[in-house]
Amino acid sequence: MQRSKRTILLVEDEESITTPLAEALEREGFTTEVVRTAADAIERGRALAPDLVLLDLGLPDGSGYDVCRELRVTSQVPIIILSARGEEADRIVGLELGADDYVVKPFSAREVIARIRAVLRRAGEPEAAGTGPVNVGALRLDPARRSAMLAGAPLELSRKEFDLLELLVREAGNVVTRERLIDEVWDVNWFGSTKTLDVHVSGLRRKLGDDSASPRYLHTVRGVGFRFAGPDELS
Repeated sequence: MQRSKRTILLVEDEESITTPLAEALEREGFTTEVVRTAADAIERGRALAPDLVLLDLGLPDGSGYDVCRELRVTSQVPIIILSARGEEADRIVGLELGADDYVVKPFSAREVIARIRAVLRRAGEPEAAGTGPVNVGALRLDPARRSAMLAGAPLELSRKEFDLLELLVREAGNVVTRERLIDEVWDVNWFGSTKTLDVHVSGLRRKLGDDSASPRYLHTVRGVGFRFAGPDELS
């Protein structure tokens, strides 16, 4: 039976952030549990089974990256990273470890809550009918199992990387616009940086063993979007 209120695990050691954010979350109908260390985050993340984790990177006993990595070993709980580090490299690390979104400090509670609702909405969508396994060249995607294989070897993909790859592969040979990718993989009301899309595409290319200068699988169509190679190109 689904819980009437969604539970948010807020991992943050700054009381100036936790107090107003937890209060705002409670006003919006969420149940919030606050922990302040990496060790407690890992323990409560496993024991509590929250609906979503808000995760600060700079914790007193370790890095939020380590928490994200540990939680991903056993769980696909949605994770939103909260960080003062806004550099692209920091975002890439967080997203590649499996985070679903990345919010840079300072932020408003309203923005965080909007991100939470968007991530939960995407994570809770049922699998569409007829979305069976897809094969393109040596790549095989099985949406029901959330698994991807390349030449028989498993690909370790984050939630968003998988969703992005699935959409591109189902349109193999055709260009998919940046706008459609943002709308369908993130949210039609997404107001974050579209750089997030480029970060995920870069991550996919690395995992596919693609060369961005001369890609085999994932091609950039400048000013328009991206195209996954068609079966005839990979035969």
